[in-house]
Amino acid sequence: MDAKSNKLIDELVEPTRIHKSVYTDSSIFELEMERIWGQAWIFIGHESQIPESGDFFTTNINHREPVLMIRDKEDCIHVLHNRCAHKGAKIVEERNGNVRGALRCGYHGWTYNFDGSILNIPNEEGYKDTGFDVKGSCNNLQPLAQSDCYRGFVFATLSSSTPPLKEWLGGAIECIDNLCDRAPEGEVELAGGILRYDHPCNWKFILENLNDTMHPMVVHQSIVQAAEDYIKTLPEEATEHRSEAEIIPPFGASYTNFENSGITGFPFGHHYDGGKTSIHADYTVFPAYHEAMMQAYGEERTREIYSFNTHNVLYYPSLTIKCAIQNIRVIRPISVDRFVVESWSFRLKGAPEEMLQRTVLYSRLINSSMGMVGPDDLEVYRRMQEGLVSSGSDWIEYHRQYGRDKELGDRVVGGGTSDLDMRTQFGAWKNYMTGNL
Repeated sequence: MDAKSNKLIDELVEPTRIHKSVYTDSSIFELEMERIWGQAWIFIGHESQIPESGDFFTTNINHREPVLMIRDKEDCIHVLHNRCAHKGAKIVEERNGNVRGALRCGYHGWTYNFDGSILNIPNEEGYKDTGFDVKGSCNNLQPLAQSDCYRGFVFATLSSSTPPLKEWLGGAIECIDNLCDRAPEGEVELAGGILRYDHPCNWKFILENLNDTMHPMVVHQSIVQAAEDYIKTLPEEATEHRSEAEIIPPFGASYTNFENSGITGFPFGHHYDGGKTSIHADYTVFPAYHEAMMQAYGEERTREIYSFNTHNVLYYPSLTIKCAIQNIRVIRPISVDRFVVESWSFRLKGAPEEMLQRTVLYSRLINSSMGMVGPDDLEVYRRMQEGLVSSGSDWIEYHRQYGRDKELGDRVVGGGTSDLDMRTQFGAWKNYMTGNL
């Protein structure tokens, strides 16, 4: 895009407002796929999905670029373009599984090693004296420009100029550390399947909503009230029913409670709310889990791990995690007005099974399409997507606590009910879209 066009993109984002077209214009969406999803580190999968040689997982790195994550015979993980070097057919169609021996294209039978290097071309004699270089690197399955793994979380990017993964994660890396450190063995693993939820709206809505603490007591009012009324009917001994129902009321916490949780923003659009406290801070610590943590870390380190409580953490633009719940959500854009959100549950290695059961329960109650909180949010997203076509106004504001954000080293902090999350995201959005990151 030329300088004049970059100026037009730049004018869509002002310090306290954004133009509605960033949610509704399909040409802007296509640029986002190229300049944000094509430049940022995008979450691909977790190493526990592919524990053995030949295990694979397939997905898209943006709305249409198919990729393949696979473990080779030397125990290395590769992220490759899921495209045969010959005629371009997808090498692997299944979402996950195991390949024995080699990857083989289902069209002309070209085969590849698990690292993507060409292994065999059928009837190779036909290429003799044609100038075709059988050993040329262009005949391999091509790796993505960069891929890396941090504590089991595999990311990749289509850009060779994007900073290394750890640098890109910046200070927000402490949240992945906290998630993994909550396991007595220091590692997590994917447990069960992936819950997918189709959203007929722009992908940015859910990211903005993660740390928007002005909406829970409004959007989730009815379900919070229903849960509180139900809890009042329970006898003290009904601990199982009570622990399930008590997941809901924190979503109706007061403005003061959410304000005190705070928001922390980082370069590249990452942020989280909470830290010292969050809506998960008062969850019961199961005795068996606490004992395992004490044996693994000792009292001081265990208390330190517990004390870092975030609510939602965003690694812009594709991954959100909940440290205390061991749950992540992955964003998969499809079009300007459609995306899929995936919910993944993790097991804390060395922890009792009841910890995983709470994680699964949380996903069912909160993130499921049949849950009690996620559908509330989707209804609001739908109303925004439909309302933004209105000619009533072209702008959306995010003034809350503007000018009060404080820079502290590698991060910016603000009150929990501020629009710091919007400023963090759209600062990165503008920089990606105009080539300034």
